[in-house]
Formats: sequence, structure tokens, C-alpha cells
Amino acid sequence: MLLAALLLLATPDTIPTAVRERYVQTDVMIPMRDGARLFTTVYAPRDTTQAWPILLTRTPYASDLLLNPFGPGPTYASEGFIFVYQDVRGKYQSEGEFVNVRPHNPKKSGTEIDESSDTYDTIDWLLKNVRHHNGRVAQYGVSYLGFYTTHGILSGHPNLVAASPQAPVTNWFLGDDFNHNGAFYIGDAFSFLSSFGQPRPAPTREHARGYDMKTPDAYEFLLRVGSRTHIDTALFRGGIPFWTELRKNPNYNTWWKARDPRPHLVNVKPAVMTVGGWYDHENLWGALRIYEAIEKQNPGARNMLVIGPWFHGQWWFDLGTSLGNVQFGSETSTWYHENVELPFYNCLLKDRCDRQLPEAVVYETGANKWRSFDSWPPKGVVPTAFALGKGGALVRGRAGAPRSAEEFVSDPAKPVPYLDRIAGPRYQRDYMVGDQRFASRRTDVVTWQTEPLQEDLTIAGPIQAKLLVSTTGTDADWVVKLIDVYPDDTPDPSPNPNGVRMGGYQQLVRAEIMRGRYRNSHERPEAFVPGRPTAVRFALNDAFHTFRKGHRVMVQVQSSWFPLVDRNPQTFVDITAAKPSDYRKATHKVYQGGVNGSAIVLPVMP
Repeated sequence: MLLAALLLLATPDTIPTAVRERYVQTDVMIPMRDGARLFTTVYAPRDTTQAWPILLTRTPYASDLLLNPFGPGPTYASEGFIFVYQDVRGKYQSEGEFVNVRPHNPKKSGTEIDESSDTYDTIDWLLKNVRHHNGRVAQYGVSYLGFYTTHGILSGHPNLVAASPQAPVTNWFLGDDFNHNGAFYIGDAFSFLSSFGQPRPAPTREHARGYDMKTPDAYEFLLRVGSRTHIDTALFRGGIPFWTELRKNPNYNTWWKARDPRPHLVNVKPAVMTVGGWYDHENLWGALRIYEAIEKQNPGARNMLVIGPWFHGQWWFDLGTSLGNVQFGSETSTWYHENVELPFYNCLLKDRCDRQLPEAVVYETGANKWRSFDSWPPKGVVPTAFALGKGGALVRGRAGAPRSAEEFVSDPAKPVPYLDRIAGPRYQRDYMVGDQRFASRRTDVVTWQTEPLQEDLTIAGPIQAKLLVSTTGTDADWVVKLIDVYPDDTPDPSPNPNGVRMGGYQQLVRAEIMRGRYRNSHERPEAFVPGRPTAVRFALNDAFHTFRKGHRVMVQVQSSWFPLVDRNPQTFVDITAAKPSDYRKATHKVYQGGVNGSAIVLPVMP
């Protein structure tokens, strides 16, 4: 969901005249197999002395208004490509009906369509009607555009030789955007769908306006408005059909499974470069899982993974020198465009293969450097348990006996904020590296940390949370955060216009939530038995981070994360329609020590 970011990119009025003079713009309506026509803009080089490859992007965000029409990076216009941008079916100036995350139909025939067939038909039309091309096509796109790129791979068109799904929307229940492990990301969903989710009665260039909260404080606003059903009926008044669909499908059922493209990623023919950001709140899960699915289901396929130190789509419109209070010390986006992305396209589309690209190009946060590997996760990584111990100690290995517990009261009327300041409903990008001291000081957040490290500790790969918990309620959310604690004598950045104090800074490295009812199955929710110790185990997204010598490793556990995630009433009811009386305080315990005590398992590099 890159709409807000795309608004920052170049529009036709801001593109340098010298660049525009080198290209011819043509707007066309490309017919699909069922008769619907899709609005498409083609920018072709005026230089017709050679044949050019085609770079295709399919978007639900108005192709002629929002995107820089000369490629994903600043040098693409001078490199020379035929740039093609298309409004997907049912959006803006294209005909047909729009369907959110339209399911792939591998058995379609005749005039049946899906996003893969629309891609196939588009490529076929371009090859027959656009002059001076060299017969090679690549498709790319970030976020929702990455979803369409994944489905382009499924098109099977023989001339699609390269594809780059970047931060691709992949599964909106398990780990992308609107839900993580069934926990609903209410702030993002409310903000995004209140505009994007409005039906379009006819082709248009106009953008819908979202719901106006009339306050800058999303925490207080969403605390007052109540359940998702109330939002649907009282605020949206049934006018956002996909919000209603989400509400009617609270569990991971066939409706959700049909919208996951991963099972169909077999016999992949194009070379694929999946791109993501370690600090991408929205679609890091999708980037990791698309790479993983192609790798497992297509032995021998040309399959790359690139992950930088970026928030959602940052590599498209920002130099990537920093995020929030964390500095990276170089233009990481520029390095990626010049050393990875452009060489990838030039090799496959123009036979300009001046370097051998590795399978995994990943940025090591904490150490602030790019690394290359022949697989991801890297070979030799050792899953290492760090036990949650008595007295707030995080202990490598077992924490020892006897078993004890840390307990806290979780009150849905006063949920733990995800941020230390007032903000609107869309997540604030810097929270992914935010200082967690504000949370450490709350009584409904429990904390464990190591002693200062005697040497660097580097982790690379997936993280596992293994909790043993109980609650006096019948449902609960469990949030696990992995944090890098800076030494007290860490110098402040220079210059420092915002007065940031880095001594003792508690930098979020990775965090994830599990809606407790889904602890054993995303399909079949289960209530907790009050007071009974219960295992809750789940994965956090991969990380590649070095905790430097003298730093500490910290783990925090809490049961709310608002308004990032909607409130769990802590009673086993339909959360989408929970009544005020359903929201109840509960006492939670996190058990530590003993053989089965709580732990976090980190992928440690030797």
C-alpha cells in the first residue's frame, strides 16, 4: 500500500523538460480477452536507431498521475527503456471491475480473466503494437504494484524475462498490511481503505477522499469509535465493501487462502529479484515469503533477494541515509540502484552483464554494511535460545529452575501505544527503529535484557518467540519485541537539530504480534482456559542485525499495541463486533525458568 509515498514522486509537471523531450508519450486503451480495456501510458525513446526493452508497471494508483514515468531510479531515463504504466482493471481510467487482491485462477479458459491474464494480454499487445522494442519485457513494482508483479510472473508470457516484486502484497491475513497472525492492523486499514476502498462508478482520474477524523490523535479517536462493525455501520455506512468483507472473514478460511499467490509460484521462468526493507512495517513478510516460495518450488530458478535498511518503498523516493534517529552513513538506496537493480535489468534485457550478482544482497543493520550470500538465511546460522529469566535477566541458554512468572494487568481501556507521541492513523515509519524506553516504563510491559555484550552478536534469519503464558481472561494478544539497547555513553548524532539523546536508546529491531486465539491454528480459533499455563509460539520476521560490543539485547512482552493493532477484548468473542462490555481487564503471566520456560530463539551467525 504505497499510495502516500507515491504522491511524493515526480509527476508530469515536475519532470525535467530535457528528459521529456527524449521520449514520446502515448496513451492507449489495451483490450483484454474479455473485452475490457485498460488505460496504459507508454513512454518510448525518440531514438529509433536501436531496439529498446520494455519496463512494465501495473498499478491501482493512477498510472498517469502518480508515478515517475522514467523507471524506478534516477538514471533509468538516460539508460533507455520503453516505460509502460497501466491502471489495473477497474481502477482510475481502466474499464472492468476492480477486485482487491484478486485470486489467481490457474484453470481459467476462454474469456475468464485474472491479474495474470491481464498481464499476458498487455504484454502481447505491446509486442505487437509498440515499435522499436527488442522483444524483452521486465515487470516491477512496489507494494500493491508488487502484488501485480507477482501475478505477472504467473502469466507465463515467454517474453517476460525478468520480474521484480518489491515489498509485494502477498497475504493480508498472515503477515502483510492488514493482519499479522490474525491481529487486525486497524490504523492502516482504516486510513487506507476509507479512500482506496470506495467503489468507482465509472472510469475517472479523480482520487477519493478518506474519512476525516477531525483530530490528529488516532489513539483517542480509534479508542472511542469501538468495534470494526461499528466503524462499518456508523462511519463508513457500508460504503467500503472490502472493509465489510474483511469483517466477515475474521479467520483464515478459503476466502483468504484463495488470495495467496505463493502456491501457484511453480515453473517460474523469468529471473526474479524480490526486494524489501528491514524496517518495512507493511510488506517485509511478503518479500521474504515470495523469495522463499520461489526458492522452494523452483529448484535452479534464477531467484534473488535484496533487503536494505528501508521503510516501505524508501528505496524508490529517498536516498536511504537514515530512518528516524538511526543513521546508516551512506546513500543505501543509491547504492542499490547503481550496483544491483540496474545491473539486473541491463543484463537480462540488454545483455550488458558486467558483474555476477549473488543470490542474496542484504544490509547488515547495526554494522551498517551491505553483505552478499549464496542463500538466505546464510548457511551456518545457529538457532540459539535466550531464556526469559528471573529478575528481568535475558540468559543465553536455559534460565534454570525453579519456574517463576512475571505478571501484569492488561486493560483494553488503556492499551499500550506503539509510539511515544501523538500521530494519525497511518503508522509512523520511524516506529520500526523507535526508542522503546516509553514502553519499558509502563507496568503493562515486561522486560528482560542481557548484561552488556562482551563481543559483537550478529543474527541473520527468522526469529522464534516461545512463550509460556496464562491469562485470567479467555483471549489475549501477545507482542514480542527484540530491542538493541545502546550504552549510556553513546554520543548523540551531529548535527542534532531534534535534540536526540542516544545514550541508553532502546532501538526496536524486530517485533511481532500473535492473536492468542490463533496460537494453534489460524483457521480454528481457541479460547484460553483462565489460569492455565499455555504455550504460544510464533515467528518474527527475519532480521540481519549486529548488536555491538557493549550493547545489550532486550526482549519486551506486552498484550496491546495501539492503534497499530485493534484491541483484543480479552474475552473469547467475535472481536469484529465486540461490545463495550466485552472489553475486560485481565492479569497475564509470562512463565520463566525451568525446562519449558519462555524464550526467544535468535539465528546467531558464528
